Amino acid sequence: MAVQPKSIPVRAKGKRPKGSKPKGSKPTGSKPKGLLLSEAEIEEIFRRFQAANPTPKTELHYTDPFTLLVAVVLSAQATDASVNRATPDLFRLADTPARLVELGEAKLTQKIKTIGLYRSKAKNLIALAQKLLAEHGGKVPDNREALEALPGVGRKTANVVLNVAFGQPTIAVDTHLFRVANRTGLAPGKTPLHVEETLNRVVPERYKHNAHHWLILHGRYVCKARRPECWRCIIADICLYEPKTPPPG
Repeated sequence: MAVQPKSIPVRAKGKRPKGSKPKGSKPTGSKPKGLLLSEAEIEEIFRRFQAANPTPKTELHYTDPFTLLVAVVLSAQATDASVNRATPDLFRLADTPARLVELGEAKLTQKIKTIGLYRSKAKNLIALAQKLLAEHGGKVPDNREALEALPGVGRKTANVVLNVAFGQPTIAVDTHLFRVANRTGLAPGKTPLHVEETLNRVVPERYKHNAHHWLILHGRYVCKARRPECWRCIIADICLYEPKTPPPG
């Protein structure tokens, strides 16, 4: 789920966006309990993300709730790019629960063998499709409890499906978002659930539907794990991470 790097504008040296605080100044405004950033700073973070990318999208390729669900299950501990390489051929043969069950576990395994944990994922997807047919008329349910009862579907996967397929303001915490939330000081937490709960509490309602997209994409393309690209980060003057990474060269 990602924004292309070109959609993240580079801030000119020596300038800061209107309304932001000077580097090194103390956070201003009221702070939600237990957080490091003020409400005004959190508001400004998401205002900038929205200005840079008003309609963020998942990078996973899908055509409907079922193909999205399959793609998200496959993306666990794998990259979206690796999933997108495997799913076109898979979805030509099995783009519904019934067709996936008909394809069978052995053939499905062959179709997804380039993706990590492909054997367990194939087993789960066949069982998932069978359960959708038996209990939901072949349709993907639009509630968390039913989604998390499906084989291979955890909270993060359910949140992605609820958000992308059904338009609900859920926040899916992957490794990128978890890193960004902690590194910036936006939503410090020791577990993904803690980070999710904090974000649900502090993200302004008007930004909540797109919040996880912006944060995941920011972590994937700018706030990278090994070397964050602070010199082109649009929230660098708000982020609490220090020392900021200088530009290469």
